[in-house]
This record gives sequence, C-alpha cells and structure tokens, in this order.
Amino acid sequence: MKAITLSAGQGKRLMPLTADRPKCLLPVGDRTLIEWQIHSLARNGITEVVVVVGFMAEKVEERLARVKIPGLKIRLLHNPFYAVSDNLASCFLARGEMEGDFVLMNGDTISEPAIMQRLLQTAKMPITVTIDRKDNYDADDMKVAVEGDRLIDIGKTLTSDVTNGESIGMLHFKGDGPALFRNAVETVMKRPEGLKLWYLSVIAEIARAGHVGVASIEGLEWGEVDFPADVDRANDLARRWIKAGKG
Repeated sequence: MKAITLSAGQGKRLMPLTADRPKCLLPVGDRTLIEWQIHSLARNGITEVVVVVGFMAEKVEERLARVKIPGLKIRLLHNPFYAVSDNLASCFLARGEMEGDFVLMNGDTISEPAIMQRLLQTAKMPITVTIDRKDNYDADDMKVAVEGDRLIDIGKTLTSDVTNGESIGMLHFKGDGPALFRNAVETVMKRPEGLKLWYLSVIAEIARAGHVGVASIEGLEWGEVDFPADVDRANDLARRWIKAGKG
C-alpha cells in the first residue's frame, strides 16, 4: 500500500527553528519528524511513501536519500506553489498518486506505530478519518462532529456543542474513496478560493454525502508539531517510545 505525506510547508509558527529547514526536518530524538513517519509506515507494511515537498525541498531529498528500509520505496513530489497555497494544492498535485488503497498524512505529526495499525485494521468506509478525543478543544484543533462511526463535519471553526473529537491528520482511502477524493479535489481547486483551502474542507463536503467514517485512536500517543513547545513534547514522546521498543 502507498502512503502520501504532505510536507511542503516551512512551518513559520515554529520560527526560528524552521529558518533554515522545513518543518518535516525538525530533529525529534535521533531522527527527523518525517523519518519518524516513514519508519512507522514501514512497520505497518506500507511499501511506498510519496513525500510532497516544497520549502527547501533539496534538503528533504538529501536527508531521505539516506533512509534505507528494505522493501520500502520513497519518492518526492514537488509543490512549487507551497508559499502561496495551503495543503489542498499539495493534494491536487499528488492526485495522480491516488490510485488504489492509500493513506494520506499531514507531515507535521508524530505517532506511535500502533495508531497506523489501528487505522489499517478498522477502516471500513471509502474514506476513514483517524480521530482522538479529549476534554476540551482549542481554536487550532481540527475538530470533528461524529455520529457513531460516521463523520458528520470537520473543521477548526466547529462549535463546542457539536464537537466530539479531533482529526489527527491521518486518513485511509479504499474502494471508491480515492476517486471520490480526487474528483472532489479537482472540483474545489477550480474555485477562486481553492489555493487557500485545507484538504479537510473537501473531506467535509464528502462526509455530508455519507462516505466518510472515523477510526478512534483513544489511548494511543501522538503529537502535532506547530509551535516550539510542541517540539519538546514530540521529543518526550520519542524518548518514551524508544525506551518501550516502539521506535
């Protein structure tokens, strides 16, 4: 199975840590953020990883050229519009890779391998969004509204009365899911606002038609790296996983 990871951005909210490197190359333990993702994917049977790059793409290419994992192929796809677009544009450029079952990931998350394992084992719908739950959600969380195992809506502006989880930026596509997503991405990118949208806004539209499910990973550990304090937490997670043999 193939995985696509969206890693084109600089990560300006992490400055000055990302002044001379993209967010995906931030060191976490003895690896970079993107290498943690790749190793987790390989441990779960993924055989091909497509990394969508942009800011300082040559540094990502140089780093990933050193990653040698038997049975795993790593390819890079360049998004030249990364500075003027959001991640829907990266999905648009990667739509040719979206054939057959695949996994789509945000490039700024770190997660223990058991999360990908749970997603692959429990995904039943054409599109499955991996979610976690907590007591309170803030303005930066990608919040979700869920009924049973169905996704009803997703977005940062969902109100507290309908929010009952958050997306961790990891999705599974199977059956009709890849075509549904590709077609929707192409449609939305024709709109004037397309360049500035998150791909999860497209998932929200597809969810309203009843094609999107959720997989809960409650009890498992992950982290999103958006701010300098997140790097410290990611390093704490990495140290704990290495000690427990999860790295």
